[in-house]
Amino acid sequence: MFLVPAGGISADWLTYGHDPQRSGWAFEETSLTPENVPNLTLKWKSKLKNESYRLSALTAPVVASGISTSRGVRNVVYVAGITGTVFALDAETGEELWNHAFKLVIVPGKGGYQGTFLCPNGITATPVIDRASSMLYVIAGDGALYGLDLGSGRVRYGPVQFVAAFSKNWSLNLVDGIIYTVLAQGCGGGLSGFYSVDIRDRHHPVVRQMLLSNTNTAGMWGAGGAIVGKNGRVYGSTADGMFDPIAGDYSNAVVAATLPDLNLADYYLPPNWLDLKQKDFDLGSASPVYFGWRNRNLIASGAKESVVYLLDAEALGASDHQTTLYTSPRLGNDRLVCCEGVGIWGGISTARDREGQTWLFVPVGGPPAVNGPKFPITNGDNPHGSIMAFKVVADAKTQNPVLEPAWVSGDFDLPDSVVIANGVVFGLSTGENAVQKGEETSRLLNTHPAVLKALDARTGKELYNSGTAMTSWVHFSGLAVSDGRVFAVDHDSNVYSFASAGK
Repeated sequence: MFLVPAGGISADWLTYGHDPQRSGWAFEETSLTPENVPNLTLKWKSKLKNESYRLSALTAPVVASGISTSRGVRNVVYVAGITGTVFALDAETGEELWNHAFKLVIVPGKGGYQGTFLCPNGITATPVIDRASSMLYVIAGDGALYGLDLGSGRVRYGPVQFVAAFSKNWSLNLVDGIIYTVLAQGCGGGLSGFYSVDIRDRHHPVVRQMLLSNTNTAGMWGAGGAIVGKNGRVYGSTADGMFDPIAGDYSNAVVAATLPDLNLADYYLPPNWLDLKQKDFDLGSASPVYFGWRNRNLIASGAKESVVYLLDAEALGASDHQTTLYTSPRLGNDRLVCCEGVGIWGGISTARDREGQTWLFVPVGGPPAVNGPKFPITNGDNPHGSIMAFKVVADAKTQNPVLEPAWVSGDFDLPDSVVIANGVVFGLSTGENAVQKGEETSRLLNTHPAVLKALDARTGKELYNSGTAMTSWVHFSGLAVSDGRVFAVDHDSNVYSFASAGK
């Protein structure tokens, strides 16, 4: 069984990936267990008034419990639509409690990637919940930050111009009264980098930037956005482009900045970064994760190349900026292609079991590498993708962390980041078409409905499969777990709630 801390901790899901470190670990969850998840069922499905645009539809869900609304005290699920509306739903019934549509007074420009799936001109960042102020913080399409009342949707903060209008900003993070995000692909003319805004004084917001490029390169477009460690640093993995610290270009790297002032603190540059650049194997496609192991703080990062790096969070890349604590063999992508949904996408997740063992869970698109890790437990063929589970253990000679293969799942039709709750790993088989060759509209063809799967965290055995319950695919999304329920969204702007029969 995986560790559940003692005490009455609220089972909220306040931010993408559960916490600022983007662990994906719902350590408060006690209702869901390996014994009862086979009895999961679709409790409700709510169709929202939001039109998808290109690959985008709804942000990943976030959840807050015990919210006072006009219809009583409710547990509430929040999602934002690409077209500019935020929705609040009753977590138990799917009933819409309120919605708030942002009114924009400017329109997006043209040129570059604007208006494509890379720059979809709407809400792209998963909102974040602030329990201290009872607000949901959202970046509208025009780049302004708003704070909406959790119970009513009324604007209580902002608008404060935070990032470039119609930029691509990713999942918001909130730590010590400061909200963080990252930008990618030069959308709206916004340069790639870390962005923050101090929200503690609504009449004196302080906006900071740590730019990592002079153009549209070095974007951090992993779905987790800014990864905030417990050590006073924020982390991200950057996309392709040139690496030239003197010029201020930090592409193809894992980068850290200080909190709260966003000064560059450190970086790791893979020795083969020029090869990664040539093959478009940049590190931006998946979010890293920050976690503690023994007496060390670690970062795990991996992306299209299908290699996982374990890095010292206090000294990324050591003194030469190019030395890892551990580099895995290639987990997949034997064909060495960049743009067909193979390799690591979404983000890496982590959890710790009752014995204190730390685990990493890696979503890998495409079949496992022929000469990759040999897993002692396998769970059937997996030609389209899989979840790979590793134990983080000490090397016998150096005592540095290494990854010990534990199990590999059965087939996932392009997996996304997983979440872990009380000994169960939940993952989506997204069903999306990730092949980027041809016209952009081809991505909307040959898709398959997403499927929610629940796996035993120790063995990878499939405990639950949602079958045909979900009716559309999903791109770059995420799950939420709260109070015995699992929440998901799809490209047709449906929100789903799964729970055990008695819930």
